[in-house]
Amino acid sequence: MSGSSAALQPPADAVKPVRHPDAPAPGELLGAHYEHCFGCGPAQPHGLHLEVRAGAGVRLTAEFTVRPAHQGAPGLAHGGVLAAALDETLGSLNWLLRTIAVTGRLETDFVRPVPVGSTLHLAAEVTAVAGRKIYCTATGRVDAPDGPLAARADALFVEVGVGHFVDHGRQEEIRAAMNDPDQVRRARAFEVNP
Repeated sequence: MSGSSAALQPPADAVKPVRHPDAPAPGELLGAHYEHCFGCGPAQPHGLHLEVRAGAGVRLTAEFTVRPAHQGAPGLAHGGVLAAALDETLGSLNWLLRTIAVTGRLETDFVRPVPVGSTLHLAAEVTAVAGRKIYCTATGRVDAPDGPLAARADALFVEVGVGHFVDHGRQEEIRAAMNDPDQVRRARAFEVNP
């Protein structure tokens, strides 16, 4: 994307990303990585309830409908909510690499307002990998995959171990996740969540 900072430009030794052979199949709905996640969790009443589908290669698509709880200005999505949707979509790319990574940097451009009631169609892809750094980009379009461009983002994710969440998360949530058989099954299957 034009206008990206140098921090989001892959170094000369970066490599082309490779989809993990055990990644979800193209078209597969990824589901929530954690039921209370603001971005994708079904148990989060005011969350985005983002629905993410694996695409070909290291690409994916996602959708979320802007509800009244997501507005900033009257009748329009809050910019922070749009940034969260882009961040969640970009973070979901890690399922295709089968790695655990967190947002290191996110740069967002807001192109047009997104009205409450609209569905934001997001598309994201990993562009390069350099050591623990994962470079990716995303766009969000209003009401159709080819609809008007509303927002775009470039991001840098940094690979971490599961200990990152154990060391920094609230212990009661970590214990609850570790005691949830479905959460443990997903963690073992995709190796991305505590």
